Amino acid sequence: MVSHDEIGPEKILEVFDAKTGMHGFVVIDNTTLGPAKGGIRMTPTVSIDEVAKLARAMTYKCSLAGLPFGGGKSGIIANPKQMSPEQKGAVIAAFSKALKVVCPKVYVAAPDINTAEHEMKVFAEANGSLKSCTGKPSDMGGLPHELGSTGFGVHHATLMAVKHLKLDLKEMTFAVEGFGNVGVYAAKFLTEKGAKLVAVSDSKGVAYVPEGMDFMKLAEAKKEKGSVTAYPGAQVLDGKEIVGVEADILITAAVPDLITEANKDSIKAKIVVEGSNIPTTADIEEYLHQKGILVVPDFVANAGGVISSYVEYIGGTPERMFKMVEAKVVKNTAKVLKTAKKLKIKPRDAAMHVALERIKKRAEKKAAKA
Repeated sequence: MVSHDEIGPEKILEVFDAKTGMHGFVVIDNTTLGPAKGGIRMTPTVSIDEVAKLARAMTYKCSLAGLPFGGGKSGIIANPKQMSPEQKGAVIAAFSKALKVVCPKVYVAAPDINTAEHEMKVFAEANGSLKSCTGKPSDMGGLPHELGSTGFGVHHATLMAVKHLKLDLKEMTFAVEGFGNVGVYAAKFLTEKGAKLVAVSDSKGVAYVPEGMDFMKLAEAKKEKGSVTAYPGAQVLDGKEIVGVEADILITAAVPDLITEANKDSIKAKIVVEGSNIPTTADIEEYLHQKGILVVPDFVANAGGVISSYVEYIGGTPERMFKMVEAKVVKNTAKVLKTAKKLKIKPRDAAMHVALERIKKRAEKKAAKA
């Protein structure tokens, strides 16, 4: 059951289409700052409760990123593995047409689980507006995430955390969990800035090299052999051991629930940067905070993706995107860490405080004009 509070949700729409069998919904959590932004998740088990939680997370993320977007999310109950490309396209088109009542004026879609560039192309065409979604192909004005926007932002969040603790990046080691789109670019940009990459993981395990890894050799090993564990001379560990490797900084960049009650005491890092979504719980973050480990929360660290989406939404270029990701992630990470220190609270609580204050101030301005 979706709970309501002073933030939202403002609207929940459930839609059906008999011809295609489409059954979906959109949760528009809050539009105080602008149209609700959030991806389309397509799984057999997606629920309104799940989507509502994700929509709320987008409300906080967009506010914290300083974007004129609210928070939203949508879901389509379907199993893409049991559908032909034509069937999937028809379902996406039907969903888009059903959402014309709110999209793009109140809701702006994006890719999520089992939806990508092609689905956004179909969605935009069926909706009749390029502003109905982001994540479109580049020939439709899209800015693909392959440009590395999220990982680029994660690297800047890391730089600000290091600066906040008055440490020297060039004397620090770091480990990256996951070598997909986020982890690859976070590793690339941080090594270029002089940090030493000592461990990285993927689905095959962990490559651990205490003396440091060459990023280009690592990327080559992954491309040619299919795993980071093929890095020459690397000590290969079980994938779960990435959490406890000897490194000053741990960057999460793949799976949720990585840091658990079972492994939280194995962390040796001074800084944890959450490049992935929900890599641990709020309680464990509090535990790490009490131990003196600085945790940069996910919706602060990985905001590069949604900032890139905004630049696409306004018709911007990749160059403008990188400039905006850097400016906003640097500014907001610094503000969150400064607020956390001032109020003596953990960074996630500080980030929530900053995000909610922005929404409340905007709501008050709107009320005054009404």
